[in-house]
Formats: sequence, structure tokens, C-alpha cells
Amino acid sequence: MNGKLTIKTSLAKCHRHSVAVEGENRCRAQPVVSGLFQASGNNRVSVTVGNTCVLTCPPKPNITMVTWKISPKVGGPCTLGYRADQNKTDRTNCSDSMNWKFRPDQDPALEIRQVGIDHEGNYTCEVVATEGNFHKTYDLTVLVPPRLTMYCDDHGNPVCKAVAGKPAAQILWVLESNSTPKEESHDNGTVTVLSTLTAYSTNMTNTTCMVSHPAGNQSMTIACHPPDNNGFILPVSITLCFLSIIIFMAVIYYFKLHSDRLCLKTKPPETAPTHSPQDDTMEVEPYTTYVQKENIIYNSVSDLTVGQNLPQGLSPAT
Repeated sequence: MNGKLTIKTSLAKCHRHSVAVEGENRCRAQPVVSGLFQASGNNRVSVTVGNTCVLTCPPKPNITMVTWKISPKVGGPCTLGYRADQNKTDRTNCSDSMNWKFRPDQDPALEIRQVGIDHEGNYTCEVVATEGNFHKTYDLTVLVPPRLTMYCDDHGNPVCKAVAGKPAAQILWVLESNSTPKEESHDNGTVTVLSTLTAYSTNMTNTTCMVSHPAGNQSMTIACHPPDNNGFILPVSITLCFLSIIIFMAVIYYFKLHSDRLCLKTKPPETAPTHSPQDDTMEVEPYTTYVQKENIIYNSVSDLTVGQNLPQGLSPAT
């Protein structure tokens, strides 16, 4: 079902130990200054996917060597190194997205451009100077803001969905009622959260869903309505009408076929033409008349011949 949507989004650029740099789309980790001779500790830093992150080392005078040791959660480790005595930098197994931000002898900060999920892991900076050895470790977490969608299900209940967020988002309803959140994990570490407001009052015109996430908060409003029974009756009526027409045509065809078969059964069989004796008599009568005439002529001639051959004084017998 369709509903009217209103979306409000508020995304945070940097979190925890990070500050936004004005005019630049990046996240810079705040340096933590410890003792004069050694700075150590594990600092958690989060950055939104697609941004640029700069991790700093405590700048020290008279730096002899700087090494960045990177251990991502996915893939093999890599290193970036600098030696002041040779004024030389080197890199091992590091992608082009990671490099020195400035000259390492002045500021050995590490810049990560277009941060992705595969950049998550531990980043350790080791500095060797005349004052001593220093190191600093960062635990980098990449945040993926979820894609918020909202719709009405077949029963007229509002459904709020936070797609592919990292970490999993939290879904809240402005007027809380019975909701059933479900989570679906993906191979890339993101999580989709779906929440359905089951006990939804039909008197409410708008329902607001709020999504809380470290990368930023979002909200969306939708107006759902109960299912329309007319929308169900109309297609059912059309279907029944078509079925009635088909059945009616089938009955007509059946009776027509049955009547044709009855006509074939009641038709009298064809009989051979009969030959009556009258026909034979009619055919024989001309021949009989002809024979009778021939016999009369023969008898007359015979009598005449016999009379001519008798002696005088005798007459043929009649």
C-alpha cells in the first residue's frame, strides 16, 4: 500500500576521538598527548564510509625514523616508513589510498582517502627521535549509514526498514506500540534492520519511524490505511464473470456435439435399388411380341408351301 512519506536526515561526519575539518570532507583523529618520553595507548576512531581520515603521530623534533604499521581486518598487513638519515620513504603492500599527509620529517600523519569497509583495523605509528621512542595505536572503525525506507504492508501496518547499516541501526517509533524488529546480516559486515508496527491504530493519520545510528540519525513519516475490501472484491468478481462465460460456452459446445451424434445414429441406412418382376416383364414383352409375329409368318409360309406340293384334288389340312 502507498503512503505519504516525510524524511528527515541528520548525518554526523566524525565521532568520538575525531573532529571535523571545516571545508574538507575528512575525519581527523585527535592526538592524545601523554608523557614527554613516551606516548602510548589504543584510540578508537570512527569514520563514515567514503570520507577521508587523517591519523596523526605526536610530532617530535629531531625525528630519526617513522613507521606506520597497518593491520586491516581484511587482507594482509602493510607498512609505510621514513628514514631521516637517508631522507627516504618506502611502502610495503599498501594501497594507493593510504599515504603520508605531509612531509614525514615535519608531520608524520597518515591520510586515508575514500575510506572503505576494508580499511578497518589497527594503525600503529612508531616514532624514533632523540627524546626517545614513541608509538600510538588507532582502532579504526568504518561507519556505513543505513538507507531508510518505509512502507505499508498488506494489512495496513507501517514497516520501517534500515538497509545495510554498519553497525546495526536502532529503530524507534514515536508512538511506541507492539513492534517486531528483525535483523539480517550481510557478508560485507552490514546489517539490515526491519521493524513492523503491528498494533497500529486506524485513527492515527501519520506514523513516524526514527533510526538511530552512529553515522547519523534519520526519521521518516508515513500514513497507512486499513486494507480496502473493494479492491479485493473487484478482481474476484471479474474472475467469476470470466469463469461463468467459459462454463456457459462449454455447456453449449457439449450439447451441440451430443446432438450431432444423435443425428448420426438415427439416420436410416442406405439400401440397394430393388428390381421388380414388372420391370423384367416390360423388358421381355418386346421380344415376345417379335417372336410371336415371326411364328405367325413362319406358319403362313409353311402352309403355303405345303399346299403347292400336294397332288391335285388334295387340299392342305386346316
